[in-house]
Amino acid sequence: MAKPRATFGVDLHLEPTGGGVRRGLTDALREAVRTGRLAPGTRLPSSRALAADLGIARNTVADAYADLVAEGWLTARQGSATRVSDRTVVPPAGAPPRPREPGRPTHNLVPGTPDLASFPRAQWLKAARRALATAPYQALDYGDPRGRIELRTALAGYLSRARGVRADPEHILVCAGFSHGLRLLGAVLRARGARTVAVESYGLDVHWNLLAAAGLRTVSLPFDERGTDPGELTDEAAVLLTPAHQFPMGGTLHRDRRAAVVEWARRTGGLVVEDDYDGEFRYDRQPVGALQGLDPDHVVHAGTASKSLAPGLRLGWLVLPPGLMEEVLAAKGGIDSCGSLDQLTLAEFLVSGAYDRHVRAARLRYRRRRDALVAELARRAPRVHATGIAAGLHVVLRLPPGTEQSALRAAAWQGLAVHGLHRYQHPEATVERRDALVVGYGTPPDHAWSGALEALCAVLPE
Repeated sequence: MAKPRATFGVDLHLEPTGGGVRRGLTDALREAVRTGRLAPGTRLPSSRALAADLGIARNTVADAYADLVAEGWLTARQGSATRVSDRTVVPPAGAPPRPREPGRPTHNLVPGTPDLASFPRAQWLKAARRALATAPYQALDYGDPRGRIELRTALAGYLSRARGVRADPEHILVCAGFSHGLRLLGAVLRARGARTVAVESYGLDVHWNLLAAAGLRTVSLPFDERGTDPGELTDEAAVLLTPAHQFPMGGTLHRDRRAAVVEWARRTGGLVVEDDYDGEFRYDRQPVGALQGLDPDHVVHAGTASKSLAPGLRLGWLVLPPGLMEEVLAAKGGIDSCGSLDQLTLAEFLVSGAYDRHVRAARLRYRRRRDALVAELARRAPRVHATGIAAGLHVVLRLPPGTEQSALRAAAWQGLAVHGLHRYQHPEATVERRDALVVGYGTPPDHAWSGALEALCAVLPE
């Protein structure tokens, strides 16, 4: 019995026009290649499959392919598929020129990502296979907007054990990373009539911009050697903090200030949003428990797999006060925004112990990098002082006054991507100007770390 046409080859959209069937097909194929719609190396359907799709004779397609092979638009070898040849694409007349892509730096020390080359592919694949093999078929349907119950249950156990979070699966919401979670919380606050959110003097402008997009004004709190000072909190609707490892300064919020911010929330009904972005990585100190453990009714604990695994997974979570879930679900639109299979894989990764093993191995690898950085600074740039080194994936290199911009210019000449501290200062912050570089030592793969460290030391004042 003949095979159904629907099973033939690969799909190819063509619209032959005018001048006979063969000429129309040849012209349509040539134009698709010339304009780049069919990229070099693209495999074309067999003459039999394309003829069946277009409802024309097979010899007509074979003749059109032969014409274009002779002209150099296509390539064909005996026993192999017909493909688009490797040639320069000429854009159609009037098409705007493609913008030139800026050159990529040779070394990337921008904070914010882990070593992606060390992602545990084999272990993740093993977890994905187990998760898929045991998943109920309902897992492939539209899911619970809170996220898969398997992942929420696994997170409740892990966060309680490793971070001191008081979590119930019913109060955990899975989201597409911290920025997504913050966008949801901003929408909830604005719907409540809030107008102002307090933030730290140093942080990420992307977070401030997300709150601004929700119609909320951000005001900065003072900062000193004990971390962010909540003493100036008044009637703000919420405060956004990184208490376990302040970004980017690297310190831990002092215990008195942890207690003070929780007391403010209880007194005023305000909301504390705790961004626990890299709480797994600590080196010279004991782990600091989550702020949420002091008062689950007033603190939102926000976590993510972006630093511990990879940001491309787009997996984060909010541990919400009991009375907040329905409002956040309404802001989310009643849909599960993260892929069910990825959620099930992460759940399996957590329950099997693979996540703990990966974090321990990564912690050791990053500590070695940090130690090499500190030792090299002592040898080659003794005037530069590294701070915030007890935890995380970045350090702050304090520079002599007035040298931050010159160091950044020198870094650009070295092909080194790195950020200055001033980039992370809130526009309304009144803190003293500090010249420093914020160096992310987690990003380079292992084989590139020594070269990145050499380039960094070359731009620092001796």
